[in-house]
Amino acid sequence: MLKTQLSAVMLAVALLAPTAPLVHARGMNTDVLFEWNQLLQDTITTAPPPLMPRYYSMMHIAMFDAINAFAREYHPFHVWLRDPRGGSPAAAAAQAAHDVLVGINAAAAARYDELLAEQLGPNPSPFVRAGAALGARVAKEVLAWRQNDHFLDPFVPYAEPLLPGRWQPTPPNDPAPQFTQFQTATPMALLTPTQYLPLPPPTLTSERYAVDFNEVKLIGKSDSATRSPEQTEIARLWAGVSSTGMAGATSTPMFAVWNNITRDVIRAHALSLVDAARVFTLVNVSIHDGIHTTLTSKYVYGLWRPVTAIRNAADDLNATTDPDPTWLPLITTPPYPSYPGNQAVAGAAAAAALARAFGSNDIPVTATWHRSDGPDVSHQFDTFWAAAEEQAVSRIYAGIHYRFDHEASQPIGRSVAEFVFTNFMQPRNGWDDGR
Repeated sequence: MLKTQLSAVMLAVALLAPTAPLVHARGMNTDVLFEWNQLLQDTITTAPPPLMPRYYSMMHIAMFDAINAFAREYHPFHVWLRDPRGGSPAAAAAQAAHDVLVGINAAAAARYDELLAEQLGPNPSPFVRAGAALGARVAKEVLAWRQNDHFLDPFVPYAEPLLPGRWQPTPPNDPAPQFTQFQTATPMALLTPTQYLPLPPPTLTSERYAVDFNEVKLIGKSDSATRSPEQTEIARLWAGVSSTGMAGATSTPMFAVWNNITRDVIRAHALSLVDAARVFTLVNVSIHDGIHTTLTSKYVYGLWRPVTAIRNAADDLNATTDPDPTWLPLITTPPYPSYPGNQAVAGAAAAAALARAFGSNDIPVTATWHRSDGPDVSHQFDTFWAAAEEQAVSRIYAGIHYRFDHEASQPIGRSVAEFVFTNFMQPRNGWDDGR
């Protein structure tokens, strides 16, 4: 894997302008990327949300490295196959995606087999078969690389003392803490899960704590009269729940939202196959390592969630916070500490990665959620960052985060995206061997 050491000044290398399409033959356009991305969205729907970026990242790393083995325009992300014989890059991408997804989710193997057969064709030529063979080699290496990354390990026991400010299981079901094993898991790109550890949250007696406490108490309450219908919708959409908040009628998860935004911008800019694969990888790895950082940081600081803080405000030694012993948030609180926020870092990482890839933040995008209990909903944004801002503030409307949570997360997302962009998949110089 290419992983350079951090230096005092990180090299900022602008993304090369989109190259001409490799070949305008059947299967050589970016549809091969879009179709596998969509099939992942359709078939891996029950995985815990913090694990979803792992699956997107693994698939897109494999697809990029398979395509780039032929294109040889960039350094590989993880797998370098020296001097491959001629073959179809699109077939390589398809086979790599297929094999990674079968390795991750064997229950849907028939769906993956069907798409692969359609893309390779009924009588694949030697050119196509050679590409597919290379894709299989890349997928095998990616699966082996992540086999012992510890993301799927059992949860590590975790508990905080019954003291003001310390996290405790939250109503209505008081679940045990989850994803505690992330602290020892191996990032996709970062050197460690604490490389971008944020500074500590505000103290309970500070003015900043009180201001943000009172904001979420007022606007995030389940039956808040202050929260507007639009804010309620924003909270539920980004949380991936139905328009009524009921289980079983979900909207598009936020990982799919950002992948669909990525697809739309790639199409609008007519990127080549290898450049499109690179952008998908930048976005998904940045989201993955951003969430890995925030989930690790949550257990470093162990801050109580708003529902616990509001119900127990009589004990926080802050005269400007008042308790409400029956307070509940709009959205059920996730089973881990509050600071910093996962949604905020995911949006910041995705927006920053896209801005670096396309050389500008000022690109209009549309986020669309497909809901089984009502019509689709779309939000238009003038910039990538505007979408990230809405995603971050949605957690305040939902009643499950303080504003200082997402303000700590956004610099993490930017930093992670910058690190991934600067240290991985950089353009090759003509004289190097691709490593």
